[in-house]
Amino acid sequence: MSDLLNRAGRIPDNVSLPELTLRGIILGALITVVFTASNVYLGLKVGLTFSSAIPAAVISMAVLRMFKSANILENNMVQTQASAAGTLSSIIFILPGLVMIGYWQGFPYWQTLAICAAGGMLGVMFTIPLRHAMVVQSDLPYPEGVAAAEILRVGSAEVELDGATGKAGTRTETGIVDIMAGGFTAAAVTLFSSGFRVLGEGINLWFAAGPAVVRLSAGFSLALLGAGYLIGIVAGIAMLIGLLIAWGVAVPVLTSMHSIPDGVTLAKYATGLWSKDVRFIGAGTIGVAAVWTLITLFKPMLEGVKTSFQALRGGKGRINIPRTEQDLAPSWIIGITLALVAILVATFASFLSAAPLSAGMVWGLVAYSVLFAVIFGFLIAAACGYMAGLIGSSASPISGVGIVAVVLVSLLILLVGGGDGLLATESGNKLGIALAIFTTSAVIAVATISNDNLQDLKTGWLVGATPWRQQVALLIGCVVGAVVIPPVLELLYNAYGFAGAMPRAEMDVTHALSAPQATLMTAIATGIFTHQLNWDMILIGLGLGVVLVTIDEVLRRRGGVARLPVLAVGIGIYLPPTVASTLVLGTLLAWAIERILKKRAQKAGLPYEQFAEAPNRRGVLLASGLIVGESLVGVLLAAIIGFTGNDSPLALVGASFENTAQWLGLIVFAAVAWVFSRRVLTARQQ
Repeated sequence: MSDLLNRAGRIPDNVSLPELTLRGIILGALITVVFTASNVYLGLKVGLTFSSAIPAAVISMAVLRMFKSANILENNMVQTQASAAGTLSSIIFILPGLVMIGYWQGFPYWQTLAICAAGGMLGVMFTIPLRHAMVVQSDLPYPEGVAAAEILRVGSAEVELDGATGKAGTRTETGIVDIMAGGFTAAAVTLFSSGFRVLGEGINLWFAAGPAVVRLSAGFSLALLGAGYLIGIVAGIAMLIGLLIAWGVAVPVLTSMHSIPDGVTLAKYATGLWSKDVRFIGAGTIGVAAVWTLITLFKPMLEGVKTSFQALRGGKGRINIPRTEQDLAPSWIIGITLALVAILVATFASFLSAAPLSAGMVWGLVAYSVLFAVIFGFLIAAACGYMAGLIGSSASPISGVGIVAVVLVSLLILLVGGGDGLLATESGNKLGIALAIFTTSAVIAVATISNDNLQDLKTGWLVGATPWRQQVALLIGCVVGAVVIPPVLELLYNAYGFAGAMPRAEMDVTHALSAPQATLMTAIATGIFTHQLNWDMILIGLGLGVVLVTIDEVLRRRGGVARLPVLAVGIGIYLPPTVASTLVLGTLLAWAIERILKKRAQKAGLPYEQFAEAPNRRGVLLASGLIVGESLVGVLLAAIIGFTGNDSPLALVGASFENTAQWLGLIVFAAVAWVFSRRVLTARQQ
């Protein structure tokens, strides 16, 4: 294969290789199931998902290298399909809100599948016309897309050496071993903590400084450690600032203003204030970050929309177009888009079918909702694609886009339905809130796939893939992901429950999945419809967001690496402290390893990028393994809990062991972090 790669490291236009193969589609579907389930669990637990492109590429190469006819373009199709499906799981940032308000008692399979599939596939359609302008001609860095392309090139080059040197596939094998090592480690630790309860899942220390309450917390989740490692120190510092604002300033100030009620523990009182007041400061900050991001992207967004319309008007035929420039034909784009819109119409009609409304009112709300989802989704697709190219898919503020969407659609439904008395009753309010959440779910599906699609197309462009085949793989990935998401959501809900929504009264609320974005967006929609939104705290968050944006802009104009991502600060305020603190620890681990590598590179007289290539790659794969391992065990435990009806079916110890378990958990967590760092630092270039 290496002899087919040109000097740019890509397959030339005049070379045609098998790309979208049956075995590749099947392998992509299997990887999709794993990463989609992992992302759904992680997203519901901590409000974060991870990019599956790089680990999917490594797994694909490790499997397909067993076939002599495998090639780099086939591997690219597998990672494209798996990446799209893993990204689609971000719809859980909003969809659980429907069970939180009691509109759904679970997750109806076909409605959930349809909103995921139709929204995700529209995201593919909307970004196809942007490919040439934003991928081929643009100088956007596309960090994850470039990294995935480099891994594919390295793996393919080493397969070509098989038998000639005896060292074939060294990096490919190392990659899969690293993912498995991280996965098995996290799986074992999670089994002993969440399953056997021998290891604690975190530690909390509470202090009363006069009337003020202060909390110090740390979680022992290896998935969060891995996620923190991937997001980097800049976001970690910003998240730490948010954590300090919430628990070092806001909670102590609020607790000092009132006395603790009789019979209420210190922990319960402070946590209650954080939940009903301080989190809305984070919501306001996140909202400002989202709006500011859209403002800064307004010009490229307009250019992207203009490019889209130009492409949809058609152009010259495909006969003389080079293979690496062949997108899906405009007629196919229009036809598929219209079919997806029809599916959305049918899905929204089904969603509202049980509502006590006249047929005219139902179809009016369906029309408004679908038009909003399609038009706003189309406009936001360019912005999300640009964000992915600029900062990567994992770091893009999709949840911020969701906040903007849920506010706009809630106000629209109030405007449309208020005059007909639809919202005059409590049941009408619930219906309006539910429709706002369902509509926002479609928007997020469009936005998240738009965010990922161009990243994958960048990988394809760099390795010489055929765009239309890759776009078909993206559509397949959306369908497979949509098939997986509903049962995983149903399983996790029935096993753990969500914050504020427990399927059974006897369930342990301390093990409920926090679903932070869904909780936040549901609270915002509910507050708008009931006119009880906590505006004081939101306004404080808005003001804080403006100040932070100003600071970040000053830092940006001064140059250098120092920045203050406002979205990360808002997330630090909003996330539970055991979650945010562990993410920060992961970023600090990555920073410490980077400093050691820089010193070693300087001592060896080598450029840092060259010296640290192998360690950095190993770190990414180990971190991905930690995330996948913990997440899959979480899903497995959910199945056991659901089957037995027992919240702790595997517990080996009782509540009296809790204090000892905390310290054992801390020791194991520290040991894994040390072994992780040693493993990364000992990686060497082959």
